[in-house]
Amino acid sequence: MKYLIVGCGRVGSTLAKLLVAEKHDVTVVDENPSAFKRLGAQFPGRVEVGTGIDYEVLRRAGADRADGFVAVTNGDNRNVMAALIAQRQFKIKKVVARIYDPPRGLMYRDLGIDTVCPTTLGAKIIRDVLVAANSEIPFDFGDLSSMTATVGDADAGK
Repeated sequence: MKYLIVGCGRVGSTLAKLLVAEKHDVTVVDENPSAFKRLGAQFPGRVEVGTGIDYEVLRRAGADRADGFVAVTNGDNRNVMAALIAQRQFKIKKVVARIYDPPRGLMYRDLGIDTVCPTTLGAKIIRDVLVAANSEIPFDFGDLSSMTATVGDADAGK
């Protein structure tokens, strides 16, 4: 699959490396050329310098051939604008935008854009850790993750 990521910060660069490790074709766009250092010298994907809300930059980055698009810059408005361009101008089927302001999520979803809000996700995880009845806490070390699930008696031991 071909993926286009706008924003090469911590999330964008980590996502890009995860996707190329899974053998996907990845292009990363960022207006700051030094941001691409986060990808490492051996990054097999493409990079494109420019803003993710510029039609020509996205075209050069391959938006017209992308299967998926992710906007993870540090600005909610920029992420949504980039996502709308990807969705409406380039007809990319799967478009995701990161947003920091939770109330905006519903509005953007009404526009047909999937959103991920680390503010809400982080708060829920912290609440779960804070009020957990047991000592298990969620963690993430790159290749290792933990998930807790409660199953009914019929599924116990499976």
